[in-house]
This record gives sequence, structure tokens and C-alpha cells, in this order.
Amino acid sequence: MCKIRPGLLGAVSFAAMLATGSAHAQSASAGAQSAPVSADQIDKLQAQIKALEREVQGLKGKVDKPAAAKSTADSAGQAYATAAPMTKAPAPAAPVLKMSVGNRPSFCTADGLNCSALTSRLHGDVGGYWYQPNTPAAAGFNPATGAAIVSGGAPANLDNGVNARRARIGVLGTFMGDWNYALIYDFGGSSDGLPPVSGAPTSGLENAYLSYAGFKPFAIEGGYMDIPYTLDEATSSNDIMFMERSSSQVIAVNLAAGDSRSGFGVRGNDDRFWGGAYVTGPTAGTTHVFTPSANNSGAVQATLGTPGFSEQIGGVGRVAYQVLQDNNYSFHLGADAEFLVMPTGLKTLTLSDRPELRIDPSSILSTGSIANVADAQVYSGEVAAAYASLFFQGEYFWYDVDRNLGLPSTRFSGWYAEGSWTITGEHRAYNPAAGAYGGIVPDRPFSLSKGDPGAWEIAVRYSHVDLNDLFTVGIPVALTNGVAGGQQNITTVGLNWYVNRNVRFMVNYLHGTIDKFSGAATPAVAGLNPAFPVGTDIGAKFDALAMRTQIAF
Repeated sequence: MCKIRPGLLGAVSFAAMLATGSAHAQSASAGAQSAPVSADQIDKLQAQIKALEREVQGLKGKVDKPAAAKSTADSAGQAYATAAPMTKAPAPAAPVLKMSVGNRPSFCTADGLNCSALTSRLHGDVGGYWYQPNTPAAAGFNPATGAAIVSGGAPANLDNGVNARRARIGVLGTFMGDWNYALIYDFGGSSDGLPPVSGAPTSGLENAYLSYAGFKPFAIEGGYMDIPYTLDEATSSNDIMFMERSSSQVIAVNLAAGDSRSGFGVRGNDDRFWGGAYVTGPTAGTTHVFTPSANNSGAVQATLGTPGFSEQIGGVGRVAYQVLQDNNYSFHLGADAEFLVMPTGLKTLTLSDRPELRIDPSSILSTGSIANVADAQVYSGEVAAAYASLFFQGEYFWYDVDRNLGLPSTRFSGWYAEGSWTITGEHRAYNPAAGAYGGIVPDRPFSLSKGDPGAWEIAVRYSHVDLNDLFTVGIPVALTNGVAGGQQNITTVGLNWYVNRNVRFMVNYLHGTIDKFSGAATPAVAGLNPAFPVGTDIGAKFDALAMRTQIAF
């Protein structure tokens, strides 16, 4: 509170007394003839009084302002006290731990739009061969590989052993519901050794891709992936009927598709139709330098890093349709095409495969290096059918290799047919997203205490591949410009035990023949190998027994 000065109050009081005195003086002059007071004096006194009144009013205003401010503050405080209390913004929801139907763990946001999942698979194989070459082994070893040989370079034996066929671990994920990704590394292939061993894996990168699924029902994707080309390749390796896919299928996908392949494309599907097309490049780990080897003209490259060695451009397309689809039966048809538009810088191509087992890394069925390749194509058809616990699947392949320098094109073919019966009554369901059939899920997962058996399946397959063209036994291929890759026929019988969704045991018995004759004479190597004439039988017969332990999620 402000205080009024005492002097000012005294002046006001004195002026009031003077004004009162002048009034009494005027009254007395009327009655008692006292001395008169002039008008000027009265006017001055009244002016002083008014000036003092104005000063008093100003001081009063200063005194009232703090009171008004306090009153306003009190009112505001009351309003704050009676208002609804302010609430803080809700904290972000904690991540949600989920477990898929297939027991794959993942972390997701509360709205489910963003997820990261762990995935893994282990396929551990053990097996042995009863192998008999058609021509007795030569006395020596192949100087290029150090392996014991028979005439023409076929192995003297196939080694028994074990192999971590696949040992993968990785991450799958989704961002904002539409963006999907995968990063998977494969530590498998233990029996194949490491580079520079021929045929050894050059990289363990299995998948590293990004996919956008916002344009339903299509997905656009690119990176390193397993290109979904052929019916058997579209079926997960966790769900295939036998330990290995057929040689005819493997030879086809190795041209410009298969695992660890760089590619970009689009796919789409509904409940019955599946279609996709991809542009492909080299596989992961393809090196930009190479060991000196023969070029198209037969001369030896003297330097490393020839431009274009690692460059490769190809493309694949696949369409499939479920002609019939019911809970108890189905019928599937499809067509596939693959194109090697630009081979690698050396312009060479080799079509080959092991005898449908990956314990020993040797390939007997092989065209060898086909030189002067301009381009290549593979055309195939696919069919599958299911009725209750019975299932059938087959594919036919035509391989065409076109060559430069006026050389004739070469034509090869292969096919397989396989079927299974699930003894315990389960069936293989169609997977629309893959355009292929999935594996067996046991109705009663194995439990020793409950007496539940899991699921049991028996399967049979016959496969055939012919990699001979423009070839007559006894005539050098140099004269016919042909290829003597051989013919392979294999019958496989399998027994599969599905313990539960994540564990499976497989036993395969194989009986095979490789009919192959040398297309050129083999010169003698002093102290190593005798000479063998053109047309020497370098084929073989074999039986094999193998088992796989599979864990996957």
C-alpha cells in the first residue's frame, strides 16, 4: 500500500480552513460590518484546493492498482483451481513380443505395423555311397584337381561323410505394414570347403532384399533373394519332399535364378493365380577378378580382372493357376521361362549337377565349359495334384544354348515326377503367396507321454536329364560341334517323420545311373594317367543312403 504524505494532508486541511474562514467572513460582513476579503484571494484559494484534490486522486489510483492486481490474481487462482487438471501425452506403447504359428519369435509395435522377427534353419546331413564307375580307375590322379580319376576325368569314388547342408540365421521384418525386408546368412555347405576349392560357395549371403507391398495384390522387390522360378524352387527347402531337388530343376535355376541371386521384379497373386517376373544378375560373392583360363579363342588370359567377367544379365517369368481348389483336392498348372541375355565376360556356360545328394561335391553329369555362348533359355511346364493325403508333382525342362561364331545351338532336356502318401492322414496345403504347396503339419505332434506319433510320409521320385547333343559315341565333339554331358536317371525313395512344426527327420535311398562317354581323347600324362580314346565309357552306377535332421522356424 502507498502512503499519503503528511505535509500534503496538512496543506489540504489548511486550505479547507481558509475556505471556511472566507465563508464565515462573508457572513459576518453582512451582519457585523467586519473587514471584507477580496474575490482574488478566494479564487486563488479555490484553485489551490482543486489542485490538491487532483493530486489526492492520483495518489489514490496508485494505491488501488496493487489491490486490483491481487484481486485479479486471486480470481485467476480460483479459476485454475476449479479447472480440469491437465493430462500428459500418453507414453508410447511398449513393444509386443509375438510368436508366430510356426514358432518364429518377433517384436512388434502395439499397432502391429512394424515388426522384426528371428528366423533360422539347420539341415544336417549324413550319408554314404556304393559307387561303381563303368571303367576301372586309372593309375593316377587328375593333375588339375588332385583327385583320383577314371578315363575322361570321372571320380574313382564318391566319399561318405556329413554336411551341414544349410545353417542359416537371419532377420525378417516389416515397416509400416507395407515395407518388408530380409537379411539371412547361410553358414552351410560344410563339405564343399572354401574358395579356391572348385564348387565351393563364394558367399554365405542368402537373402538381403527389400519388398514393397503397398500396391495390393502386387509386391515390388529387389536385392539378393531366392528367385521364385519353377514350382520346386517356389517350395521352401523346409517343405520339399526329398533331401535335394531333382537335377533337372537344379540345372535350370542355376542358369539365371536360384539362391543368393541378385534380382529386381514384381509378383502378385490371389487365392488361385500367381504371376511374377524378375530381371536377374550374378549371385552373391561373384568376384570381379578370376584365375587365368582359356578364353573364346583358346588362348590363355595373361592378366586378372578382365572387364565384364562378373557381368551377367538374365530374366525369369512364371505363371501358375489352381484349376481346382478344395479342402480335399486340388489341381495345379504352371509355365515358366528363363533367359540368360548376357553371359559373363568369358562367354562360357556349364550345365551340371551332383547325383541329387550333397555329401560328396563331385559332379559326374556335366557338359563341361561350353564356349562362345551368345545366350541361353530354359522353358518348362509344371503340374501338381492333391487328393486327401496323396500328392503328386512334376516338371519338364527344355534347355537351349545359342552360340556365336556360326556354331550350332545345343538342345538339352530333363524332367522329374514325384509323389507321396501321408500315412497319418495329413495333406500338403496350397500356399497362394508362393504359388506352390507347403509341407506337412502334424495333427498330433509327437509326444511320448501322450502316445502321439507326429506325421509320417513316404515318397518316391524318378528324374531324368539328358545333356548330350550333336554327339555320337566314338566321334569327337570337335568334329560335330556337339556336347557330351551324359544322361542321368535316378530313383529316390524317401521316408519323412514330421515330429512337430519345427523338427523333421528324412531318410532317402537313391539308385542311379550316369551314362556318359568321352567326347574327346584323353592324352597320357607321364607317371599319372594312361591315354584314353574318344568314346570311352566314363559313366557310373551308384546307390546311396542318407539321413537329414532338420530344425527350422
